This record gives sequence, structure tokens and C-alpha cells, in this order.
Amino acid sequence: MNDFKESGLNEEILKAIGELGYASPTPIQAQTIPSLLDSRQDIIALAQTGTGKTAGFGLPIVQKVDVKSKNVQALILSPTRELCLQIANDLKDYSKYVKGIQILAVYGGASIEPQIKSLKKGVQVVVGTPGRTLDLIRRKALKLQTVQWLVLDEADEMLNMGFKEDLDSILSTLPGDKQTLLFSATMPKDVRKIAQNYMENPAEISVGKKNEGAKTVEHQCFTVKASDKYLALKRLADVHPDVYGIVFCRTRREAKEIADKLIQDGYNADALHGDLSQAQRDQVMRKFRTKHLQLLVATDVAARGIDVNDLTHVINYSLPEDPEVYVHRSGRTGRAGKTGVSIAIVHSREARKLRDIEKVVGKKFEHKQIPGGKEICEKRLYSLIDKVENVDVDEDQIHSFLPSIYKKLEWLEREELIKRFVSVEFNSYLEYYKTAKDINVSLDKREKADRSRKGGRDTNFSRLFINLGKKHKLKATNLIGIINDNITQQNVEIGKIEVLNNFSFFEVDKNYEQEVVNSLNDTMFNNYSIRVEVSKPKKEDDFSEKGRGFFRKDKKRNRFRRN
Repeated sequence: MNDFKESGLNEEILKAIGELGYASPTPIQAQTIPSLLDSRQDIIALAQTGTGKTAGFGLPIVQKVDVKSKNVQALILSPTRELCLQIANDLKDYSKYVKGIQILAVYGGASIEPQIKSLKKGVQVVVGTPGRTLDLIRRKALKLQTVQWLVLDEADEMLNMGFKEDLDSILSTLPGDKQTLLFSATMPKDVRKIAQNYMENPAEISVGKKNEGAKTVEHQCFTVKASDKYLALKRLADVHPDVYGIVFCRTRREAKEIADKLIQDGYNADALHGDLSQAQRDQVMRKFRTKHLQLLVATDVAARGIDVNDLTHVINYSLPEDPEVYVHRSGRTGRAGKTGVSIAIVHSREARKLRDIEKVVGKKFEHKQIPGGKEICEKRLYSLIDKVENVDVDEDQIHSFLPSIYKKLEWLEREELIKRFVSVEFNSYLEYYKTAKDINVSLDKREKADRSRKGGRDTNFSRLFINLGKKHKLKATNLIGIINDNITQQNVEIGKIEVLNNFSFFEVDKNYEQEVVNSLNDTMFNNYSIRVEVSKPKKEDDFSEKGRGFFRKDKKRNRFRRN
């Protein structure tokens, strides 16, 4: 299918999407639309964020809905309020000329009463977040006996956000003869289980390799010391004057601190994190969508469901533990055929993480140098000149002011006027970067750190024991969050993490060993009291794999005892 006119969509929908500028379908649309129009078979569709999935399922549903019936016929579940509203608005645009169709978005953070009132009046399509949808079902306001289509959009994100139980509860109430459509960027085990439990002989449609990064995204890596990461971020923002992107941080506290620093340093930035109220979150997103913000600093959880086009950059201030999370991050740029850049600011001990990510995205990182002061100043200067050269001049508005301006500047020669004009904007950069140091970590140092890691423990790191493991539902990402949420110093490097069944080990910068131990002891995780202590391994031969160095084998009694 090379044209929407060949898809089987009716004239009303073709007219609506024509006005929206839709010409040729994306690969995922070309495969899903004809299939959904002609078949009732369940479908698993795998495609990256920004590839047009909403139209892929939305256009056929809008066409097939029975507008004469006021019962709910389609339920579309999405992970966040923002994505929920985005889908509902898109469906309303698609159905602009379809008389009688009612589409309702239901989500938390807003009063439930208007949503209940709308449901009582009758709607054919409900787009909802799992929590609010389940709440409405339990209140018997949302009745799903007549649902013919169930769409799970961003299924992997919903599971990552902890909605598995809500999804199970919702899906168990739906009729068995519905058509289920599962759209996801990645296909982890939990998503596969949903498909096995709630779908019948699904057809699988895949655009690109599973879990692979978008082809239109360039992946760049900059290696610096952990203490220089913020300086690196500033320089990258300065060398890209027209940057419009998301800066991803590990924790909400880190996101807030980085955003605060950027704002104090004069950058057009703000933070999006879990401590914001819904009204504050909406205000930040409104400014970002209208490009009144250039940099949005966010955690993965806070950024889920954000659907903003034209992002030039995604900046990984902290790399995620899960390579698939990186796929989601980087997929927010390079959309709709446009190119984008995903930047990773890393320290020398993160070589393993980079290799793991490269395997998943199917691309190599381009290792680049953080620009120096001269390069940044040159880039800013030429950017300024380009803006001056291309600015639109409104003669009517400025005409009355020009005589006074000409008179005031008539004593300046052309060359002198240009120098002064440029210096007004440029002096601050020249002054700031006059003595800027080189913050790059050389390739030799990266390789040395990598070899040190392969050969044994790095002497600059301490190995710590924590009394939590897999049985306590601890993951590496949780452990990083515990560390960052409880220590005051944000530049602490975290090394290797080993999550075992009953306990775990992790490495931290030796200079912060005692602070980490003191800060984490007696805090809580999942109702378990945390205990952390320094692990001091003996000789390698004295250890069993059972304890990975924390239990020493008692050769006389052939059993394990604590060191």
C-alpha cells in the first residue's frame, strides 16, 4: 500500500487525514490498516515510538465503529495521561467528518465525575490509563460487555510502570470474542506473557528488528569524569544553539538539581519529575510543546508517554541500566523521517553498558570530543550571524524608531558597528570560555579502565554488601535509585552491580564509601530494613559461587559461614 486511497478507508476519513497532511502511510500503517479493516485476527505490532502507530489502529477503528450504538465498542489503554490525551485528540481529528462518533479520554489527575457523566451519555471509543479505567469499571460506570476492539498501546511501558495487576484485572472483564491489538516498541517476557494469556493466535507485524533503535537516530558518546558531567552538558547545549531536547536523569532529585543548575546558569530549561503536581506538570509540558523551553530535564518515569515532535536531541545525562530503556529514550527524536541525535554523557567505567546498548540498538556509538571554548564561541557567533541575516524585518513596526537609532550610531564606521553589535551578544561566551579546561577523558584512559575492569576489581572502587536481592524484588535500577535518593553527593560513581537471590553487591567510588554505608543503613525498601556494609573478600580460592565472595567455605565441615 503506497497511498491511503488504496487502504480501503472511506471518503470521510480520507478527507480528514488529507487535511492533516497525511499522504503516504508509514510502514507500520501500511501493514496494520488493511489487516484491521479486513480481518478480526488479533495482532501484535512491533514498531518504535513515533512511527505512526496511533493511525495504524485508530483509522480502522474509527471506520468500523457503529455510530448508531451508544455502547463502548473500543477500549484503548495507554501508560500516561499525556499519551492518553494525544491518542484521543488524534482519533477526534481522524473522525472529524464521521457524524455521531463519541471519543472519551479517561485518566487520573482530573475529576472523575465529568468522565462518569460522559460515559452515561454514551461513547463508542474510550481511551484510558489503566488506573482510572479500572476505577471506572469498579464503580460500574464503564461497562465493557460490548467491546469489540481492545488496544494495548505502549504495552511494554505500561508493564515497566507497574500496571501489570491493573491490566490483568481489566483484561479479565472483557468479552472473549473481541479483537485484541497489542502495540509495543519492545517485546520483553512480560509483554509476551500478556500475548499468550489474552490473545488468540495473533499475527505478528514487525517494522525493523525487535528492540532495535530507529534508523534516523545518530548515537554519540562523550566520555568525561563523573564530576565533569554537568560541565559537559553545558558545553553540548552551548555548541548546539538551536537544541530542542530531553535530558534524561536517573532520579527525580538529580533531574531537579540539574534543571535548577541550568536555569541558574541562564539556560532555557525546566524539570519534569514525580514531585510535581498535575497542574505543574501540565504547565511545564505546555511550555515545552510550544518551544518556550529548549531543554526538558526528566526521569524515565516522568517522561513516559510524552509525545513531542521535532526533538533535535535526546541527552542521556545518566545511562539507564536496561538497554531497552535507552531504545525508548532515543526513539523520541528522529521521528517522521527526520533525523535526530541521541547523546550519552558517560564516565570511563561505563564501557560495558555502552556495548550492551549497541547490541540492542544495532548501531555503534560515535565517540566524540566535548568541544572546547574556541569551537563553542565560533559556533555561537556564526549562529548569531545566521539569525541576523535571516530575520524578518517588519518595516511598519520599527520605521518610527529608525531615525533616532541612525542618529545615535552615525559616528560609528561600518566595521566598528559590526564589532560592537556582535560583542553585545558574544562577550559573555568569550569571557566564560577564555580559560576553559579540556574535560575529555582520552581513549587511552577509557581502554585502561576497561582492561582494569576485566582484570579484576578497580582499586578506586569499594565493594559493598546489601541485604536485599531478587527475593526482595530488588533490581539494579532499584539499587541505583536507593543510592541516589539517600546520599547528598550527586557525583558518586557507581560501578558493577550483582543482584543475587538473597543479597547483592555493588561498587561505589572509594571516596564516598562511608557516606553510602551510613546513608543507606536503616532506610527501607519494599518494607525491608536495609543493611549495608563493606565487603572485604579473601583470596579467590576461599570463596564459593554461592556467595560470590561474601560467604567463605569452611573446608572442615563442608558448609558455608559468614566472613
